[in-house]
Amino acid sequence: MKSLFLLDPSVIFLNHGSFGATPRPVFAAYQEWQRRLEWQPVQFLANELPRHLAEARQALGAYLGVAADELVYVPNATFALNVVARSLPLGVGDEVLTSNHEYGACDNVWRFLCQKQGFTYVTQHIPLGLTAVQMADALWQGVTPRTRVIFLSHITSATALRLPVELICRRARAAGILTVIDGAHAPGQIPLHLAQIGADFYFGNAHKWLMSAKGAAFLYARAEMQPLIEPLVVSWGWGAPRALTFGSDFLDYLQWLGTDDFSAYLSVPAALTFQQAYDWEAVRARCHALLRQTLPRLSAITGLPAPYADDGLYRQMAVVPLPPQTDGAALKQRLYELYRIEVPVTVWQQRPFLRLSLQGYNSEEDVAALLAALGELVVGR
Repeated sequence: MKSLFLLDPSVIFLNHGSFGATPRPVFAAYQEWQRRLEWQPVQFLANELPRHLAEARQALGAYLGVAADELVYVPNATFALNVVARSLPLGVGDEVLTSNHEYGACDNVWRFLCQKQGFTYVTQHIPLGLTAVQMADALWQGVTPRTRVIFLSHITSATALRLPVELICRRARAAGILTVIDGAHAPGQIPLHLAQIGADFYFGNAHKWLMSAKGAAFLYARAEMQPLIEPLVVSWGWGAPRALTFGSDFLDYLQWLGTDDFSAYLSVPAALTFQQAYDWEAVRARCHALLRQTLPRLSAITGLPAPYADDGLYRQMAVVPLPPQTDGAALKQRLYELYRIEVPVTVWQQRPFLRLSLQGYNSEEDVAALLAALGELVVGR
């Protein structure tokens, strides 16, 4: 399996979660799209691109369980949140409710807009170690009559925790609250059926666990919510008559930002085909089993238990707390310089955690190398 990826073979790569890794066949498809663009740029961009993007959206929509016209490709998850957050009519007296597990760049989006528009960004504390229902109840304690939007990660970055977004979206819909779900780590790591999740807006990366080329993500908007969306970049898809159309205001506003390389988007079907060819459902199950076996061994070294009530709350990525006195940056650097192990050390609520991501190219030997290195660095044995 490792030979199918372009990763440096001298590095034990246990950090798929940060930026992903693209398999060789998918990268080859990505480069082929780049060659086709360069062969005849005018014909490709002016005449062929709408059809190619429609086919790429159709493939992704089938994978995610939604219609192709409810999806639009964007460069990354943070871009998608900017589109949604800047489009919502929020103002003084309104509240956006979130958790204390959210990705810092996304927190920044909401806080920036708070300063401009006057609404309040409310962070509700969700302790580690809760069940799914307990997490939903904990979040709901932050709902007030002023809550207009709930923003949550599906799988959190800092704590690798799968939040109960399905349950929360159902409660929110009944209460008339909009839901915006950050699925940056979800597509390709867990099965997804967006229509069943019930979010008003859901965005996710394709370049992480779906393993497309870098710079491919998507934004999903329920058909009823699409009229709220405004263009983040005004270009030829706005105005009348339109010089370029993809079939709806939602697509026209967002799909054409100006001259660009769309090859990463167009490589997504190749990534889906790769996963089908290599039975990636079984690969994901193997990675989860290896991670489940590894967590107690990591805890034996750190002396602190993994923070999950059950193994359904994480899949291929999980964290283990480190001793409070740990210098996370120094530990990460020493793991790489001394052992050639690439693994992140995160900080959440002023506490250091080691975050382990396992993908199909990882093996029991990779995990054993990490355990041995940590045994020497953390406890000095």
